Formats: sequence, structure tokens, C-alpha cells
Amino acid sequence: MHLAGEQWAAYFRDFTVSAFRLETLSAYNVDDEFDEYQRFLAGERPPADLYYGWLDTVAGHAAAGRSMQRVRVVSRPLSDYVRYEFEWGYEFNVKAGEDIRILDVTNRDVELPDLDFWMFDSTAVVHMNYDETGAVSSRELIENPDLDKYLAWRDLALSESVPFGEYRP
Repeated sequence: MHLAGEQWAAYFRDFTVSAFRLETLSAYNVDDEFDEYQRFLAGERPPADLYYGWLDTVAGHAAAGRSMQRVRVVSRPLSDYVRYEFEWGYEFNVKAGEDIRILDVTNRDVELPDLDFWMFDSTAVVHMNYDETGAVSSRELIENPDLDKYLAWRDLALSESVPFGEYRP
């Protein structure tokens, strides 16, 4: 089942314990990031009071005791987009309460899938599908997922990664 709009938003609003994200692409094509990304490429630093709605989502869940975790898979040299995410996104997400970890696979073989997914409350899995430009083509709720497989991938990604604030490429 493909998710969009309110159906997709409900997963972020209604999870009760945890949300986990595995990110694997070297770059994403996100329309509402275009201007900021161009500013980053031009050498601008983000404003100290940078705000975007995701921060409210994260802070609300953190305040309620719900966990939001993300493992970002990278390889060196870091792509411009990953460096942008670090500076214009992750710094602020972490301050809001998101647990972001970095898994550097440079010269390493870590047995993770070559796919992006969200897992909510360790029971619902949504594959994030992208086109050749890195734009989201669909969000696919996996019916009857092999939860042991996704939990093992999550646990491996978490155990092999380091907290964002400790990562030094």
C-alpha cells in the first residue's frame, strides 16, 4: 500500500514508542530544501535560529518520552548533500531530541540492505522509494514484513554507528 498525505502523516503523529529511519542514499532531491541547499553550496552557514516543522515533531515526541532514531549511512568523501544535511539539518534535529547516528561504511562491509525505510513501534515498516534523481517516488507500507529481518538491520545499524556529535570524517 502506498502512503501519502494524511495516511503518511499519521505514522509520525500516532506512533507510541519509537520511530527508526535508515538513510542510505548519498543525496536526496527534496523540493523544499532547494534554496537552503543552494545557500549551503554558496558557502553560507545556517542561521542560528533555523526553524522547520520537523523540529516540532521531534521535540513533541521527545517530550512525551518517545524515541526518534536515525542512522545515516555514509562513505568518504562525503557528498555535498550529506555535508548539507549535517550542517543545515542534523545539528538542529539533535538539539530537538532526535537520536541521529552515523554509519561510515568507507572500507567496511556492513550487511545492510541498499534501501531506505522507516520502522514505527517495531511493527510497521515503510520503504522509502526514490527515482534516479533522489526524489521520493513512493512510500510503501510493507504488508506482513519479516520483522526479525528489519529489527536485525536496525540493531546492526545502531551498533555499528556512532552518535552524530562524535562523528569525525
